[in-house]
Amino acid sequence: MLRRPDDADFATQRHEAHCRALERAFQSALATADIRGTEVEALALDTTGSTVVPVDEHLQPLDDYYLWCDHRAWREAAEITSRARESNLTALDWSGGTYSSEWGFAKVLHWLRSHPHQRAQFHAAIEHCDLMVATLCGINDPSQVSRSICAMGHKWMWNRELGGLPSDEFLILIDPLLAGLRDRLQGKYLTSNQIAGGLSEEWAHRLGLKAGIPVPVGALDAHWDALGAGCRLGDVVNVIGTSTCIMALSDVARLIPGVSGVVPGSIHPGKVGIEAGLSAVGDLFDAIARRAGGTVAALAERIQNYRAGQTGLMRFAWDNGDRCVLVNPQLRGITLGWRLNHTAEDELFAAIEGTAFHTRIILERLQEFAVPIERVINAGGIPQRNATLNRVYAGVLGKPILVPAADTTSLGAAIFAFLAAGAFKSVEEAQDALSPGYRVIEPAPGDVRIYEDLFARFRELYFKFATDEVEESA
Repeated sequence: MLRRPDDADFATQRHEAHCRALERAFQSALATADIRGTEVEALALDTTGSTVVPVDEHLQPLDDYYLWCDHRAWREAAEITSRARESNLTALDWSGGTYSSEWGFAKVLHWLRSHPHQRAQFHAAIEHCDLMVATLCGINDPSQVSRSICAMGHKWMWNRELGGLPSDEFLILIDPLLAGLRDRLQGKYLTSNQIAGGLSEEWAHRLGLKAGIPVPVGALDAHWDALGAGCRLGDVVNVIGTSTCIMALSDVARLIPGVSGVVPGSIHPGKVGIEAGLSAVGDLFDAIARRAGGTVAALAERIQNYRAGQTGLMRFAWDNGDRCVLVNPQLRGITLGWRLNHTAEDELFAAIEGTAFHTRIILERLQEFAVPIERVINAGGIPQRNATLNRVYAGVLGKPILVPAADTTSLGAAIFAFLAAGAFKSVEEAQDALSPGYRVIEPAPGDVRIYEDLFARFRELYFKFATDEVEESA
């Protein structure tokens, strides 16, 4: 990832670097598994999103990826939201009611405005997951691209019931630079149980696999990670990494204000997928440790015996903006209660509590709109390494926290590869065979009592700070 110390909104990655890393990853994976590449029967891949790549008419990248955590397009996102509300654009309602700077159209418009000298070469834009599937399958004709319903539904306002993407007339209303883009975002819009193509000769050689093996339509990593963690109806999966993606399934599509989309077929091909989340979690913990000249692991070891609320600090994890439910990238982190003797360990513990409080805000919003929450699963890399986080989340949410017994990162991709190879008949059958089970962290009654009081204060301030910020900027 390429970052700039003078611009916290900047986050990119180079296509060539990603492809080289993919080759190295395959060499390592085959060696670790002690198998020959010719034994692999299918390949599935997911990526972060919305990670947007401007491409020419042959699907060749014109620039570095705009990574999911690149927030430079916050002005463009605000313009899209304003125009959509003025136009009563129904598609915006299905995207939570506010367009995000993390999403596709905002990033495309920012790139077009920032790169006038390359506009003549620009044909369209593509999500990273769709670009990599096309690349591996040797597809360079935009009309033959399989576009992920997962990515396009949650990040580009694509909605089958509303006729697909927003109209060209609406996009021109935002900025004439977007004229014709809707038609150029062509291809086949599919769920991930569909095959996008076969592995090309070139990439079979580069990865050490067989040419022609099936490659299903890609998706966003957290959505597949939720399935790898065993997500079923009634479950909420917190995929906790650099940010948090909160995933849930439903049999019914309902509008939910402030979430990152309600999209049939996005997580599970046969269910309605619901996404929400926090913009900074692991990134926030890393920043605290970096400023203290240490590591998260070292700080985490020293807070294992911290008690609920003992620091006297209340931390709002807006250091990279608010993804849900306020959807405001311009909010900034706030810590209340500082004293001269507070330490970096205290701030880390308060940040863990703050992300748990924020997660509860989101879960309450889901429940308000009839999303059942019977189990809470903490997936992703951080819950595997940070017992304190799981204990705090159990206390704040007042529910047992299920943590997969082993790391399930990318297990969802394996599920779709197995489905493409015909090894299983359904997602559920694959989950039963592959998901590792859970260890359960029960909430401590004393923690629940303390956090009930603190959460009531957090919730009031969460919405009050946001309202004041909006009024001051108006």
